[in-house]
Amino acid sequence: MTASRRAALATPFVALVLPRAGRAQGGVISGTATYRERIALPPGAVLDVDLRDTANPDAAAPVLASTRVETTGQVPIPFTLRFDPADIDPRRSHGVTTRLSVDGRLRFRSDRAHPVLTRGAGTAAEILLVGVATPENLSGAPWVVQEIAGQPLAGQSRADITFDGHGRAHGTGGCNRFNGGYLIDGAALRFGPAAQTNMACEPPAMDQEARFHAALATVRAWRIDGGRLLLLEAGGAVAMRLARAA
Repeated sequence: MTASRRAALATPFVALVLPRAGRAQGGVISGTATYRERIALPPGAVLDVDLRDTANPDAAAPVLASTRVETTGQVPIPFTLRFDPADIDPRRSHGVTTRLSVDGRLRFRSDRAHPVLTRGAGTAAEILLVGVATPENLSGAPWVVQEIAGQPLAGQSRADITFDGHGRAHGTGGCNRFNGGYLIDGAALRFGPAAQTNMACEPPAMDQEARFHAALATVRAWRIDGGRLLLLEAGGAVAMRLARAA
């Protein structure tokens, strides 16, 4: 076979493979993941980043690309996610989700998909992670009430809750001490009947205490957001907002 004929046969093959290689290198999303809590990351922390088709909110969003970052420092954690542009349908919505685990245990996650690529979104994703609800996050130092149903506490009376990590909670509503049980299952939380002392206080403190116990009775879930404990009603409304005691 002559050199010119070999060249003629090889040329179509090169033309076929080059566009495929170009597609594989073309898609890059970059960004950072961080959280508000003042918690240092221990060794062994891993950030998982997924690109998903989020066009159908009623179905599990399929994963189009993934990457894993083994962290070597503190937040914000930078990441780069490579994807094949051929997988992206410009008519659909796409988003990035993240999970931060320590020793295989999920500690933080994104609470929504950050829009990217289509419908006016770009290739950058700055993601704020939220803490994952675990019983260990609740127990320890008392949680001091800041707001009940969106209203700050009246006067100087303090209301607080301490979780023992074994299903018992105690504290004060602003006048009397209480002690009762609670049930926790992941992000679900429910308080049981509580026993309390029977002191008489000034009317503002008694009114606050009534609001406190009424709010506890509506709690069905919880989450930690920016270092604050949010006790949530069944519909997601914030029944009570609390902060760790100094």
